Amino acid sequence: MAAPAPAAVDHTTRSNYRELREVARHYELDVDFGRSVIEGYARITVEAAAPGGAAALVLDTRGLTVDRAEQLPGGEALEFDLGEAHPALGAPLSVRLPSPLPPGGRAQVGVRFRTAPDASALQFLEPSMTAGGRHPYLFSQCQAIHARSFVPCQDTPAVKAPYTAAVRVARPLTALMSAVPAAAGEEAGEGLPGVDGPGGAAAGGGETSVFYFSQRVPVPSYLLALAAGQQPPPPQTHARPGEAIAGPYVWGRYDLLLLPPSFPYGGMENPCLTFVTPTLLAGDRSLTNVVAHEIAHSWTGNLVTNASWEDFWLNEGWTVFLERKILGRLQGEAALQFAAARGAMQLAEEVARIGPNHNFTRLVPDLSGGGDPDDAFSRIPYEKGFYFLYYIQQLVGGPEAFEPFVKDYLQHFAFKTLTTAEFLSFLRAYFKDCPALEGVDWDAWLYAPGMPPASNAYDASLAAAADALATKWHTADVMGIGADPPAGAGPGDIEGWGSDQLVAFLAKLSELRSLTPLHPRATRAMAALYGFDAAVNCEVKCEWLKLCISAGDEAALPLASDFLASVGRMKFLRPLYRALRRSKKGAEVAGRAFEANAARYHPIARKMVAADLAAQ
Repeated sequence: MAAPAPAAVDHTTRSNYRELREVARHYELDVDFGRSVIEGYARITVEAAAPGGAAALVLDTRGLTVDRAEQLPGGEALEFDLGEAHPALGAPLSVRLPSPLPPGGRAQVGVRFRTAPDASALQFLEPSMTAGGRHPYLFSQCQAIHARSFVPCQDTPAVKAPYTAAVRVARPLTALMSAVPAAAGEEAGEGLPGVDGPGGAAAGGGETSVFYFSQRVPVPSYLLALAAGQQPPPPQTHARPGEAIAGPYVWGRYDLLLLPPSFPYGGMENPCLTFVTPTLLAGDRSLTNVVAHEIAHSWTGNLVTNASWEDFWLNEGWTVFLERKILGRLQGEAALQFAAARGAMQLAEEVARIGPNHNFTRLVPDLSGGGDPDDAFSRIPYEKGFYFLYYIQQLVGGPEAFEPFVKDYLQHFAFKTLTTAEFLSFLRAYFKDCPALEGVDWDAWLYAPGMPPASNAYDASLAAAADALATKWHTADVMGIGADPPAGAGPGDIEGWGSDQLVAFLAKLSELRSLTPLHPRATRAMAALYGFDAAVNCEVKCEWLKLCISAGDEAALPLASDFLASVGRMKFLRPLYRALRRSKKGAEVAGRAFEANAARYHPIARKMVAADLAAQ
């Protein structure tokens, strides 16, 4: 029986995934650190989707060199053509099949390819940029549409397929992927015959090792991940906190891999192998929420996947919801409520920054123009998505009524992709006897820009002390003329506080001073009393530096420059660069810092920061 055509229309792919769909993938990857490229071979099995077949397979590529395409088995050459390249979407690779496939028919195609040295999915690091300083390192980042610069594929979340791989690296380096290690000769075959066969030889000489992998659970292309270098086996952990809420963990193992500082995100939920940033090493176990978030992705995003990038909130909004549920189980309901209240503040800040009428502040933005979904990336799908789900939870009767729905929803759509419309249909059918849902303005929640159309109430008791201290500093010098610090201010003000409360204090003070910045005398007084200049926690440091920059505190500019040279995470880079650009005394610092550090930033981060600095 033919597989049904995907319901979603993804405007960010140039593949013909609605006619032919990938159902299995095998990759041979030969990593060449000397040229910063990967010589590769993709064996792709496709199936014609109802109601009709197709005479050609069209795959996404960006910057790939394609040497040959062939019919498998047998290796008969197939005609192929790389179409005109789109700046963001790349060039479609059209491979003509020997004959059109009938509905449900399958074919297997092999493609020999090579990545470009500037492939956006890959970052090759010189030995000097690694902790050990002796060997090079490579890691990938395929979300959102960067997999097409790594391998030819249907680069859309609407298509999920299992994959196997064989990866060759120079000794003594090792390779890891978003899959379970396998033995040679099993599912992943043996060697790299497609790479080493006609049309191209191995990437380089010297002694090499081949590592084999198998991912049996269907995954979208953005979850393809590779790390290669001198690296110890990653520590295995467990996902039990999520299972109680979301259902069985289906991925077999859960490992964490600490990446170099240039990794642009807090974490990336690659199945079986979550990538995490070294900025999590705060020394106080305060940033466990990021790990909770990535564990939650094992269900929301990885197991149940948004069908297009317009539906990204189904990935991230749901994951924030599960993350906070996990934190509530581990740290108590007050911690969940505190995180939710902080998230609501971040949502308001993000809407104000982007613009309350901007398309990108919609829960389901319109991406029909076919641009890069990275351009729409913000906290909106995370926090507005959480806000919406929390609102529905309270409306239907609280956690006791909603949590059974969470598990049933995830099991119903497990291994599948879905659209917002499909989610809404399932939700309304599940709670068909709940009259409270009848009055919900679904269009306003899902498709209107700006803040949500209704408000949630959170218990902000954990934030009360932070808010009170922020108010004290604000009222001590409302006009920003350099008045004395609040009476009695001292180190005891923040004694025993965790990093979340410190960030909440600094963020609240920034909010109160949004119209009239603090005087530099105030920030220097805080630095002396609270030691913020020496903060190790990156969340605290970033919030502190933003406050200082807005105050025109020149003493903080060297600290900001040093910080921008030490991290690559966009959560810190982008707001700091934006703050410096807006500052009279910081704009020049921003330009010098970017010029000095751009080469070591990840290509995604480099592009986004450059756009921020160019914005007026």
